[in-house]
Amino acid sequence: MKRVFVSVILLVLMQQVVFAQPAYERHTHEVYNYLYRLAQKGIVTFNDNVRPLSKSYIHAVLDSVAAKEALLSEVEKKELSFYLREFKEGERKRIMTARGDGFTLYADPIITSSYTGGKGMDVKSSSLGINFWGRIGKNLGYQFSFHDINEKGKGLDTSKKSLFAGATTGIVNQRPFATNAASFTELRANLRYEFKKGAVSIGQDYLLWGYGEGGRLVLSDKAPVYPYIRLDYHPLPWLKFNYTHAWLRSNMVDSSRSYPIPTGNGYRTVEIAKYMASHSVDINLTKKLVLSLGESIIYNDRLNIGYLIPIMFFKAIDNNSNSTFLERGSNGQFFFQLSSRNQIKNTHLYSTLFIDEIRLTGIFNRIKQRNQLGYTVGGSITDVAGIPYLSLGAEYTRVRPFVYRNILSAQDYIHQGYLMGDWVGSNADRVIVYARHTPLPRLKLYARYMHVRKGGAGTLDQQYLQEPQPPFLFDFQQRSDEFLFNASYEYIYRLNLNMQIRRFDQQNVFSVGLTYGL
Repeated sequence: MKRVFVSVILLVLMQQVVFAQPAYERHTHEVYNYLYRLAQKGIVTFNDNVRPLSKSYIHAVLDSVAAKEALLSEVEKKELSFYLREFKEGERKRIMTARGDGFTLYADPIITSSYTGGKGMDVKSSSLGINFWGRIGKNLGYQFSFHDINEKGKGLDTSKKSLFAGATTGIVNQRPFATNAASFTELRANLRYEFKKGAVSIGQDYLLWGYGEGGRLVLSDKAPVYPYIRLDYHPLPWLKFNYTHAWLRSNMVDSSRSYPIPTGNGYRTVEIAKYMASHSVDINLTKKLVLSLGESIIYNDRLNIGYLIPIMFFKAIDNNSNSTFLERGSNGQFFFQLSSRNQIKNTHLYSTLFIDEIRLTGIFNRIKQRNQLGYTVGGSITDVAGIPYLSLGAEYTRVRPFVYRNILSAQDYIHQGYLMGDWVGSNADRVIVYARHTPLPRLKLYARYMHVRKGGAGTLDQQYLQEPQPPFLFDFQQRSDEFLFNASYEYIYRLNLNMQIRRFDQQNVFSVGLTYGL
């Protein structure tokens, strides 16, 4: 009886440890790809449509994988052991660890260095920062990450907006007048409270929605971080709800609120306020088939309390308040996704639809239609031809003209001048085929071919007045082809060695680097 009692006590303590890291894990960590693939094989259920996810949730999913360890390959087993140590609190050493009564603090430095070279390119990048996180009590987690980055050299793309830059995250350059140098900071922070079936958080971070190998139509990490409040609720085994309200940057001056500074000839400029509200539900039609649908709205000038109500119908608020004049309204979107995992053995199939504007009465009328939408169709299969940890995939994305843009520039689907959706932008399409392989634990090999076609942005008159609407790829601008090979190895926890070879439109580029702490 005494042994049983002791075992029960230990089990309770272990459960407290398992769920003791409510802080979010960075959305780029390799554990996401690891669990994504195991979910594709049907070994585990992984709810990753919205990222980032908490360390506690990731650890719980890893525990579920451990219960089915017999189904894993030898490489998968070794990586499972590696990730369990990373996400179980107190399991491995950090640069700093502190514990008190109901309080924990962990910290690691962030250090990166890389070199990129090729014809017309000679770019060096380095960064320093700190990442710390922990918990207060049982349910409250906190996190702070400061990452200061410096880039310089011949051929540096300081805008991060070209097809060459692709999905690279945009920056707020602190050296805007330098042609071959950039300095910027990635600042992430969160307070997250977990309850039995969900969590509420306030913070500043990236927010991703949906699946996509080359980009994400709804929410991606192309735009820099922004502050938000977030609610995740899982009331039923087959139903999950997510809500976000974000504070965005319009980069547009509000002249009515700007004013001169009393001393000198200075002038304080005030930007037009800009916000985004978004909510969505994931519905498990079957264990392997998930339907996701959601709505978002971009609005400006002043905070609207209606959009702070998570279950409100945002489009109805906008119609009731501003239906008389188009110029007084907000910019609303609807989006849908269907995801099938392991319905076909070892396969993930997905399709995303993003509707910026659509005229239902003229949807098939070539003259009257206003089908301003984008869609992605993709899939991958893993353990191909009996080779463990080999995945092959393909994806096609098309974004029709004028998607992400509004009659009011302050309501464009952008933040800090960067698209919050797919980086390819409107009036463009993209084809991707790729392969992933992990021949040894933590050694990641990735090869990809990408073809992009891009048309012009067009004018507001064309967008709102021209009938019929300009055709897809009108005012053709650019065609590009890219071949990419990337190899990375996580030598020890959070220390990654990277090598990349890239051929972009007849230009050969190579890069090497290391990162620690990300």
